[in-house]
Amino acid sequence: MDKILEIDNLVTAYQGKEGFVKAVDGVSFDLNRGDTICIVGESGSGKSVTAMSIMRLVEFENGKIREGTIKFNGEDLAKKSNEEMRKIRGSRISMIFQEPLTALNPVFTVGKQITEAILFHYPIGKKEAWRRAEEMIRLVGLSDPKARLKQYPHELSGGMRQRVMIAIALASEPELLIADEPTTALDVTIEAQILELLRSLRRERNMSIMLITHDIGVAAEMADRIIIMYAGKIMEISDTQDLFDQPLHPYSKGLLDSVPRMDGERGVPLNSIEGSIPRLNEVPDGCRFSPRCPFATEKCHEEMPPLEFRGTRQVACWHVDQLLENDSLSNDRKGGEFIESGIKEPSY
Repeated sequence: MDKILEIDNLVTAYQGKEGFVKAVDGVSFDLNRGDTICIVGESGSGKSVTAMSIMRLVEFENGKIREGTIKFNGEDLAKKSNEEMRKIRGSRISMIFQEPLTALNPVFTVGKQITEAILFHYPIGKKEAWRRAEEMIRLVGLSDPKARLKQYPHELSGGMRQRVMIAIALASEPELLIADEPTTALDVTIEAQILELLRSLRRERNMSIMLITHDIGVAAEMADRIIIMYAGKIMEISDTQDLFDQPLHPYSKGLLDSVPRMDGERGVPLNSIEGSIPRLNEVPDGCRFSPRCPFATEKCHEEMPPLEFRGTRQVACWHVDQLLENDSLSNDRKGGEFIESGIKEPSY
């Protein structure tokens, strides 16, 4: 397969009062051209920092890439100068940020912000840039492009602002699109429209997508592969179907168990993972999930397991074989198709 992105042993840290603390610690994965990969995990898992590291934006937030390589089409972005990265950002790699209302400039019109991205990367005049901006507005499904380009962000709904963000990101026809929680705070109808838009654009442009989400249902609907992150580490990498059929890591299982079932009994409390994700300066020794893991042993508390291949999948757990034999993980599963919401029915 043609790999567009290859990340190897990425370590990104932020300067604190007592030195650097690692927000991303030894992360490695790759992305094939034309595929979609989803990074899933709770808030504080390092998902957004991974994306910001690829874009080399952590340096503007008191962060630093301490180790590792980020190869995009064979070129190591970690070694690029700021000027070289300016030419890549928004051109070959684009990003949809988490909050469109804060990412968009409130004092400039939608047209001004889209044409600015076009004029920066293409040697064309303002009229041509404005025409292309109209095309982008039409492409992302907004009606009356001429009127929309003259509006300010506060005049648009949340779903419309998100579509404007997508239009800006796609204006220069990137090879890789990074979408950081693109459906946060949107209702389910608008969420479905945004996800369908991303799917159709990927098909039409053979574009690779790296989607960041805390919603396992969104990942089920969108991803070819899923990366499960926790406290700056990768816990599991799996094809989407395999992960839903049988998660190999207790954290992956916990995330799936926490999804409400369509056939579940009413009035029964939802499953949840006890405890909370550790602060950056309070990560435990050993496996970072061990304080919350029901299967943890003394070895788990003392030594971090490596991310190792199990067939075509990768998992970081000392007790994979034991867990596979455990009835709670290895009983017969229905598998089946994804239900309408994008969640496949797990049968634990």
